[in-house]
Amino acid sequence: QLQFVESGGGLVQPGGSLRLSCAASGFTLDYYAVGWFRQAPGKEREGIACIDRSGDNTNYVDAVKGRFTITRDNAENTIVLQMTNLHPEDTGVYYCAGISGGWSLVEARCADPKFFGAWGQGTQVTVSS
Repeated sequence: QLQFVESGGGLVQPGGSLRLSCAASGFTLDYYAVGWFRQAPGKEREGIACIDRSGDNTNYVDAVKGRFTITRDNAENTIVLQMTNLHPEDTGVYYCAGISGGWSLVEARCADPKFFGAWGQGTQVTVSS
């Protein structure tokens, strides 16, 4: 079964940092561009960052620009989302998922979860004092 496995979530105070990891299970990660998504309680799942197959291109939603960084290590089959200066509104379940295609296509679809697959179970991030 092709699936991503997320880890690294937890409880952190506002202004704090967390490092989320996304590992590929059952497939080779470098075949896919990858997106990170989050879902807050009572809200729809939203895309927050994408990275292409090589790691050369990234895209972020405005809400996380300058605070979150997405990177990948294809040799380790892992995607990382480094989150800094966390806000309470960053609270939610964080997921990663894959998408095929060139960067122009991925960038255009980055925010829309319906174009992505191999969803994991997610990891909970709670930002609270």
